[in-house]
Amino acid sequence: MRNILVIISVLYCLYGYGQEKNYTNLINKASEEIEKDSLQYKNVLNIYKEAFQKYPDSITRGDLYDASVIALKNKQLNTAFEYITQLSNLTMDNDDFPGWLYILNNYYTPKDYPFLEKNEKWIQLREKAEVNKKRFYEELKTKKKEFFARKEIDFSKIKNPEKLYKTLREYQPYITKNERDYSIQFVINDSATTSYHVHLPKNYNPKKKYPLLFFLHGAVRYNTIRDFYTFFKYNLGYWNRYYTKYAEQNEVILVFPSGGKKYNWMTPDNGFFMIPEMLKQIKSTINVDDNKVFITGHSNGATGSFSYLMKQSTPFAGFYGFNTYPYVFTGGTFIENIKNRSFINFSTDEDYYYPPKANDSLTALMNSIQADYREYRYNGFPHWFPKFDESEPAYVILFNDLKKRERNPFPKKITWEFDDNKYGNMDWLANIKLDTLAISPNKLKHLNFKITEWLSYNEKDSLISEKVDKEAFDFPRKSGKIIAEYDNNVFKIKTYQIQSFEITISPEMVDLNKNIKVYVNGKLKYDQKVKYDKIFMLKNFQKNMDKEQIWVNRIKL
Repeated sequence: MRNILVIISVLYCLYGYGQEKNYTNLINKASEEIEKDSLQYKNVLNIYKEAFQKYPDSITRGDLYDASVIALKNKQLNTAFEYITQLSNLTMDNDDFPGWLYILNNYYTPKDYPFLEKNEKWIQLREKAEVNKKRFYEELKTKKKEFFARKEIDFSKIKNPEKLYKTLREYQPYITKNERDYSIQFVINDSATTSYHVHLPKNYNPKKKYPLLFFLHGAVRYNTIRDFYTFFKYNLGYWNRYYTKYAEQNEVILVFPSGGKKYNWMTPDNGFFMIPEMLKQIKSTINVDDNKVFITGHSNGATGSFSYLMKQSTPFAGFYGFNTYPYVFTGGTFIENIKNRSFINFSTDEDYYYPPKANDSLTALMNSIQADYREYRYNGFPHWFPKFDESEPAYVILFNDLKKRERNPFPKKITWEFDDNKYGNMDWLANIKLDTLAISPNKLKHLNFKITEWLSYNEKDSLISEKVDKEAFDFPRKSGKIIAEYDNNVFKIKTYQIQSFEITISPEMVDLNKNIKVYVNGKLKYDQKVKYDKIFMLKNFQKNMDKEQIWVNRIKL
């Protein structure tokens, strides 16, 4: 019965939908009766009726849906339609799922319930649902248009490149928003569309810039991407209640992307572009502090946060994860990339997803390279740690870090390793291309450690320890590495299996009135002045919508 809407089932799992104890007992009893014998459907329906009658404030949409199906199996049409009608009347004011979704989700089919096909009540409900669906999408479209409304600025009229640079730095097209919560449709490709939920601070002021925090949900392999993401109550409550509480206190914009099995932030790689692209969209219309953009997540979402740290960290200031699996599933896990940013991991000692002893080894490894990495261990809690009230101190730590942390858009030193040219960018290093056929005099050494123990649940749902013998990280492809630094107009670059790269230039980094020298592997490769390039500057700004990292030109090497 619980496979009616996959997303509902996943949300139950993710957010631990709370129920009054006695109501829950009755619903559990109904489920047990179903498991025993399908002939007990009449008894099951009576249990649902009792639960709904005694505890009307505890009724969930999922239980209504299940009860309606049970009633149909008992051919009690009046009772079934009583529950179905309640579902069809749900609005966005009292539910995260619009009522029409329950009527038009194709679960009720002529094959399963042939007596519904010509039922007048059912026909009327479907007709009404079609009208409501059309109205719903029209409203979403209107709200999306309002969300992206801004003052238009014609940059082409600015002829002087230095003036253009200053204008971009002071870019302020933002206007007041009518809502705090928006469901924004996001096009992945010609055949796939997902969405994200933006929650603005109370009394959002377009003249003020705000920190932004992405929350990446877990269970990506069990989710279905949707072209609207209106689960506002779920996103802002239940397991995420402390994000909402402390974001409210600290005036932080919250963003909740919707990922699925094929397009997400962990694996496969074809959805990894989504978060940076969503950020670009948001920054085009909301006054985001470019140096205070962060990513957090739980479970698969925490793995996603860690993956952006390893693969595409330029737009972000810091990364967090609850019950993280610190591993890149789409390539090599190049730990030294953390030197450019930071990560805080909140772990538990009863986590089947990643073992505590492995976390100890990772912390030791991070400390050995002096990485900005911290782990906080909470004992006595399983993988679903955010469900518990005892998780609140972790959120206090997270937001205290977020308040004081800022991205340095022009770091003096960069260390970057990658094995896919899509991710050959880090701050002022751009378009780095691999040369995996090159014979490098210095062989790349990858940091790693052994995992010898993993926790899992046995058939009795008891947590047990199993012996394993595996490397913490895999390196399936050849990689390239670049170590770069600059000071006083002089850049010194070391490369390992790199074919070519670019240095993007900002007047915040160098004196454009003087020559810039670039040494690559000890040899002088560039010694010239760099001028403003208006076309390059504008193109790069429109690509990233970053008012802090504005590149006026580039040096190709």
